[in-house]
Amino acid sequence: MRKGIAVLLLVIQTVLLAAHFFVYETWIYFWQPAGAGWMGWRSTAVLLPAMSFVAASLLSFKYWNGGTRVFYHAAAIWLGLFNFLFLASVGTWLIGLAGLAFGVHWNQRVVVAAWFGVAVVAAVWGMINARVTRVRRVKVSLPNLPAAWQGRTAAMISDLHLGHVRGANFARQIVATIRQLRPAIVFLAGDLYDGSYADLDALASPLRGLNAPLGNYFVAGNHEEMRNSGAHLQAAKDAGLRLLNNEKVIVDGMQIIGVHYHEASHPERLNAVLEKALIDREQASVLLVHAPDQLAVAERAGISLQLSGHTHRGQFFPWTWITKRMYKNACTRNSRTGCRNSAPCWCTRRAGQARGDLLCGCVRIRKSC
Repeated sequence: MRKGIAVLLLVIQTVLLAAHFFVYETWIYFWQPAGAGWMGWRSTAVLLPAMSFVAASLLSFKYWNGGTRVFYHAAAIWLGLFNFLFLASVGTWLIGLAGLAFGVHWNQRVVVAAWFGVAVVAAVWGMINARVTRVRRVKVSLPNLPAAWQGRTAAMISDLHLGHVRGANFARQIVATIRQLRPAIVFLAGDLYDGSYADLDALASPLRGLNAPLGNYFVAGNHEEMRNSGAHLQAAKDAGLRLLNNEKVIVDGMQIIGVHYHEASHPERLNAVLEKALIDREQASVLLVHAPDQLAVAERAGISLQLSGHTHRGQFFPWTWITKRMYKNACTRNSRTGCRNSAPCWCTRRAGQARGDLLCGCVRIRKSC
């Protein structure tokens, strides 16, 4: 296991080093800075930023203090900026090659400065945009809906990733936003924590402010299961969340099934949990799972509505494009109408990240015709 992790880290670090050298060499080639002094900083200019995120990640799994959090936050910001700088480098070379192919002589400094300038603006905009809290409201119609649930409001949040970047203050903001919605029930679809070493109780303590009359239901995501899953689940429970441990509960006539990430990520394991739950197909049901991976399994089990997170919608290009294709079915089935033969799936974006990500959702429930 440790050998596999070491190999993975080595691969990631190698890719980051190669990418950083590519961006650096692109800038040097097109900008052509004068003097040898700049070149003397070549290794430092590449190695330190390239190794920062892996180093910060390793430290975050061992230490919880102000210095580690600042370092991790800075490394994360740099990685986001670097994503755009890498794309800018590719664009710079494409313009340069196009000029050679068509005999056009570009001003190389203008080309590279324009691309890199756009990259910096995009990254800054993303960081500013990530601080904006958004609520998306949708109406969901379900067949065989109990009369008590007609017109009720449910709130759903996912992927808060509390840890070295987002802390208790962020959780407090989320709670304040949800309380304003006055939901009858709250669903948390996993990845409450980022999985690193942290004061779990302190991070989740603001969630005690969730006061949904019908309860606040939670299932584990992949980050809770990265290390010491028991401690993460206990901290969530201590914060007042109702853990759904691969089980079904009946809430005012509604079947609510919660499945943790490990069991929900494999079709056979998920199918076994759903079969054991004895889902009544003649009654409305909600499946709470972290990732929208096994939609067909949920449909066959007779699930009326699936609530998931995990995808982050890619956060920013080109990952938005890749994620949309990876989770095409989930992304295109945010249905507003109930259908007996096709369970609608609603998938949130990650809380508090770039590109205007959805923070929480307000679901208005009604009976379908």
